[in-house]
Amino acid sequence: MIHKTADIDSNAKISSNVKIGPYCVIGPNVEISGDTIVHSHVNISGNTIIGKSNKIYPFASIGNDPQDLKYNGEETKLIIGNKNTIREYVTINPGTAGGGGETKVGDNCLFMISSHIAHDCNVGNNVIIANNVPLGGHARIGDGVIIGGNSAVQQFTRIGKMAMIGGMTGVLNDVIPYGLSIGNRNFLQGLNLIGLRRKDTPNKKILSLSEAYKEIFKTNKLTDNLNNLNGSFKDNSLVNDVIEFINEDKKRPICTPFSK
Repeated sequence: MIHKTADIDSNAKISSNVKIGPYCVIGPNVEISGDTIVHSHVNISGNTIIGKSNKIYPFASIGNDPQDLKYNGEETKLIIGNKNTIREYVTINPGTAGGGGETKVGDNCLFMISSHIAHDCNVGNNVIIANNVPLGGHARIGDGVIIGGNSAVQQFTRIGKMAMIGGMTGVLNDVIPYGLSIGNRNFLQGLNLIGLRRKDTPNKKILSLSEAYKEIFKTNKLTDNLNNLNGSFKDNSLVNDVIEFINEDKKRPICTPFSK
């Protein structure tokens, strides 16, 4: 059902069972798949593809130009998956030519009021971003990440899967998978043990990860600590996730307990 006051370009591709509320504006290069609900006063523009069963609440702005002074109107994309909840005043921008040309959001995410997903971000599945949280451009957010309210994520930052960011944290350093990071400028407080247990992770794997964590971060010389890590830890997939994350981009600063 499409409300009579909605302004939808004739070239937009809207599935027949999409609901669009009053005073929405949908641009010509937008695609919206089935069972998605777009509440009133939503603006969706640009080369934006939205999957199935999403809920987009009033005054969200999806697909408008990136907030990047280098952007010069080039053709870029925004791709949003399925079953996401996008609350009021959320803004999500497409990519830029210099950043790969694409912003991507996975499935089953919750973006709370006034959160912002900047250009060229890659957000995984089952991510929760609380109120008033901006992601700077090119940020990479892994599956199952939770970011507390009024935090801010600097551009190019990586947050590994199932990490948790405490409220009002400035995230400048990359956060390892399963990490728990807090602080005015983020440091690593420990592991997201509650999140691991909620996922029914075996206790043996959690204990092994905890022991490996102590070894990896026993000093601020991460490379030496990783080289000296007991080989038995590498039988644990959780530990391997952490090791691979740290080794993936040696140029990026890693959040540690010594980052305070």
